[in-house]
Amino acid sequence: LFLDRSDAVELPIKFIPRYAGCYHCQILLKSSCDVRVYEIECVVNTDHAEAELEFLTPAYEAVVQDIPISNMSSQDWKLEAILEGQGFYGPPLINVGSGEIALYPLMFKPIAEC
Repeated sequence: LFLDRSDAVELPIKFIPRYAGCYHCQILLKSSCDVRVYEIECVVNTDHAEAELEFLTPAYEAVVQDIPISNMSSQDWKLEAILEGQGFYGPPLINVGSGEIALYPLMFKPIAEC
């Protein structure tokens, strides 16, 4: 079945999310001879934010900064942390429940003066 542009029907949808997250929707279209259900999934990300942390500690002494991660979506998050840089440590995975704030403990333990 091939349709040309004259057979196309536009279906404008306006979506205004309040928070970042994954939103699911079903659109049901019915006519006298056809029924169609369209599943739509919209993923909303927040703007990329940059942050800078400054750690000041004597060599061989660890300092920990708890970084808040806020999940305002309707789904639980399972996040993977990838740390780059010598002397930084933290859990590889963190779970943040829906509507919750979790603290990610980022540790810096220098092995020399730097």
